[in-house]
Amino acid sequence: MLSSKPKFYVKLAQLTFEYHLNLSSSMADVEACSSRDSLENGDGCSLVLELTEDDPLFHKKKKLLNDKGFGVKEQIHLQSSMCPDSISNSLETMLRIGRIIHLDEVELYFGEFDTQMGFYSPRNELETLNSILARVNTLLSRQMHKKMNVWQGLQAAIILKIQEFGNQIKEVARIDKNYTCEKEKCLVQWGESNGVKTKLEIAYVGGAGRGVVAMEDLRVGDIALEIPVSIILSKDLVHKSDMDNVLGKIEGMSSETMLLLWSMKEKHNCGSKFKNYFDSLPKEFHTGLSFGVDAIMALEGTLLLEEIMQAKEHLRTQYDELFPRLCNDYPDIFPPKFYTWEQFLWACELFYSNSMKIIFADGKLRTCLIPIAGFLNHSLNPHIVHYGRVDSATNSLKFPLSRPCNIGEQCCLSYGNFSTSHLITFYGFSPQGDNRYDVIPIDIDVGQADCFDDCPMSNWTTHMVRGTWLSKNHNIFYYGLPSPLLDYLRRVRNPMQYEKTHQQPDLEIELEVLEDLQSTFSNMMEILGDTDFGDGENTSWDVKLALEFKDLERRIISSILTSCSAGRSLVESELSRVMSKD
Repeated sequence: MLSSKPKFYVKLAQLTFEYHLNLSSSMADVEACSSRDSLENGDGCSLVLELTEDDPLFHKKKKLLNDKGFGVKEQIHLQSSMCPDSISNSLETMLRIGRIIHLDEVELYFGEFDTQMGFYSPRNELETLNSILARVNTLLSRQMHKKMNVWQGLQAAIILKIQEFGNQIKEVARIDKNYTCEKEKCLVQWGESNGVKTKLEIAYVGGAGRGVVAMEDLRVGDIALEIPVSIILSKDLVHKSDMDNVLGKIEGMSSETMLLLWSMKEKHNCGSKFKNYFDSLPKEFHTGLSFGVDAIMALEGTLLLEEIMQAKEHLRTQYDELFPRLCNDYPDIFPPKFYTWEQFLWACELFYSNSMKIIFADGKLRTCLIPIAGFLNHSLNPHIVHYGRVDSATNSLKFPLSRPCNIGEQCCLSYGNFSTSHLITFYGFSPQGDNRYDVIPIDIDVGQADCFDDCPMSNWTTHMVRGTWLSKNHNIFYYGLPSPLLDYLRRVRNPMQYEKTHQQPDLEIELEVLEDLQSTFSNMMEILGDTDFGDGENTSWDVKLALEFKDLERRIISSILTSCSAGRSLVESELSRVMSKD
């Protein structure tokens, strides 16, 4: 047993808010499997998959690859005479490697491969499959390889895998055919007259508002939507206006803020080229930034409350730095009636919920507003994953499908790997299904006297928890909780290398860890208070969203408490068994 117990407590980490006018950043079409090597020999060919050293999670992914029996660079051989089963086995090997290469920080931290479903997460599986497919498509397009039949066989196997996976995660949306979408249809007609190509039509989706559905069956790689650069709203428009000379002289003025201020005035311009676009925008954006007093009060004790308050405080500070000074100094350029706090907040909500980061043909990244593309809703199981790079050959922005979308089905993309609190704050909705990014960050403070320079502590600098229902391992030493967190807490108590053994000292440490976690999250549950179901149909949209989120956070904490309690029972039972032997 330990002679002394280190000081330990867990507390909610301080949330930080960085002001980015575009939080709907595109998943740029960049392959994580960066090695483009392919080898051919007499009896077949090989595809090389490599984890590059510039990956910020390189060392953690390398260890995981090594644990699975792989190196950071693997060559997968394909024989010329391979049967479908052999191709399938080779593809599975590629996927085992590629999944690890494509893990993001949250997926890697929790490290749960769902053996029943066969993937880490829908996002990770789509990224991996499409990355390998892109490699194979590139090889086939060059038509320089003697083993074309091998690559074609692999291509067919990948597409079949994507189709099967798409059926596995397919969502059913309710389309309201009574909604006419007249303004939206006018925008599409304007877009098509300016070069837009689309296989999607605007529809009203139950529970989501405006969205788009496929007008025909779309396959993997089909371009669902193509927007010419000429109708994309970017900072270039500001440079052509009378605002450029004024805003360009303000120190620290970002191009995103310039475009935001330009759009606040342009939306009132009856002769604007983008009149149809501005007319199609809602008069009010129902995001967390517009929550009323009742909704804010309903959020007491939640992560969402802090995120919203920090965001609004930052926006208010920025507004006060600009106005009324700009209106007073340049009333003709910045008419006061167009630049009230309410209109500034509306514009911020527009940019948060609709802007995208686009890499243009010159290689520069710009935050833009994309007419028509804003109707694509977010999904945890998106059809479109890779977008955000202008095709230099057509000078247009394309939205290719990463999985099939059938006629009449809502077509969705991914706004990013965001938590529900982030999506409510900046987009105004809670996603359907289990969001694996709904994590509660925790800060561990063990005190100066309890830091041991000579002991190998966890190399994770941040820790977090999420709903334990997402975990498949609730056995002793796991409990559905993240291993990096548990390992860290164990080592805080025992600076020697900790092994998961059934010896009495280790089991007693296990109990301490679970008891401290249970105490911490019990306090958090008390702060959240009892469940409030609101006033049914009379509940306002913002209060409804607030209560939904509070219930989600309560559900996450409840699952952690249940796992800690069940874990303590497991450990106490094992400890009794061990002590009875002694």
